[in-house]
Amino acid sequence: MKPKIRYDKKLLRAWAMYDWANSAYALVISSAIFPIFYESVTRVGDNDRIYLWGLEFKNTELYGYALAVSFLTVAILSPLLSSIADYTGNKKVFMKFFTYLGAFSTMMLFFFTGLENVVWGLGFSILASIGFWGSLVFYNAFLPEIAPPDKQDYASALGFTYGYIGSVLLMIFNLVMIMKPEWFGIAHDPTLPARISFVSVGLWWILFAQIPFRKLPDNIYDEPRKINRKILLKGYGKLIEVLREIRHQPHLRRFLYAFFLYSFAAQTIFYVAGLFGSKELRLPSDKLILTILVVQLVGIVGAMSFSKLAERIGNIRALIAVLSIWVLITLLAYFLDKNQRYVEYYFYGLGALVGLVMGSIQTLSRSTYSKMLPGDPSVHTTYFSFYDVFEKIAIVLGSFAFGYLEYLTGSMKTAILLMMIFFVASALILWPLEKYWHKQFAVNR
Repeated sequence: MKPKIRYDKKLLRAWAMYDWANSAYALVISSAIFPIFYESVTRVGDNDRIYLWGLEFKNTELYGYALAVSFLTVAILSPLLSSIADYTGNKKVFMKFFTYLGAFSTMMLFFFTGLENVVWGLGFSILASIGFWGSLVFYNAFLPEIAPPDKQDYASALGFTYGYIGSVLLMIFNLVMIMKPEWFGIAHDPTLPARISFVSVGLWWILFAQIPFRKLPDNIYDEPRKINRKILLKGYGKLIEVLREIRHQPHLRRFLYAFFLYSFAAQTIFYVAGLFGSKELRLPSDKLILTILVVQLVGIVGAMSFSKLAERIGNIRALIAVLSIWVLITLLAYFLDKNQRYVEYYFYGLGALVGLVMGSIQTLSRSTYSKMLPGDPSVHTTYFSFYDVFEKIAIVLGSFAFGYLEYLTGSMKTAILLMMIFFVASALILWPLEKYWHKQFAVNR
């Protein structure tokens, strides 16, 4: 039985408000304030060691492992959740569960104050990540049920726009609170502004999520559908089928090899950028957060600019151009030094470069993959489920590898420099696809 499509603009705007609600987590917790706060409260002077369960870790090394655990959990859960999202009519119940898990876990970070309760901080950051990504599975699954195919691009863009505006607004408020704590009467405790920002993200997430929760349909099927073991395992079976099919698609397989390697490196660098500025360059929190805002703003420009470039020279050449800039980023990061004059401005410039290529590499990757898929539209959802899990596994391995490389070399700068290998390897793997791409999609040279 096909789901009923309920399309109206009010419903679409209500659906898009979930992006407004949860994008604050992606910006404040994943990218900006929490990683910087974590690094500062787990370092005493130049001592960045954490002793846990009889083992010794660098603080940023341990953070990388925590990221890996969260993304590994998401990668394992995603096929199961996708099966539930495809089958059950009552997706909203599951969307609410993961929303509240993510939001309340984020608020629990308020009680994370330093080395004395680092397990608390990392534990709830992992749960918050699971809540965020888990809720997105069900949020995305609503799209074909509230918008016909010709309106889905518009709906996706609307959600992205809402998410960008909402997250930046809350981020600006939190930045003001961190830079001017005396305005809020909280200057007596240097950790308090950041910890209050974690609570603000959770409250923002819950508050604005009520709009889609009220408007989205409870059950888009005429009768309730029960979940059984067969349905739960269906998602894993579909992924195995896609893996078998990709073996017989050499061009798509080659692209996925490259995608895995550059996602491994690019996503890892993005998630540790704030830690790098705090630990290696000793930049204050307000300057680091401003850099993250620069990354956000430039990311929009980068995504649009390289999409236009891809139309002119083809996706493969555009991707190779992006990878070349990533190589440059790793080199520049390696030669940055905390004792350099104007180092903060160099870091702003580096952040702008990361923003330029982070948005573009995500946009180009998805569009390139989409164009290379088999012609049958009925399998595209399954192929994209495989794509998402593949990307999460790359992030898992990248986070583990970065933490281990820092452990081996004793330096975040060296660990970032070694990421260059994966960008170069990706470009070499992609290059043979250039002729295929121009022939297949008739790009004008």
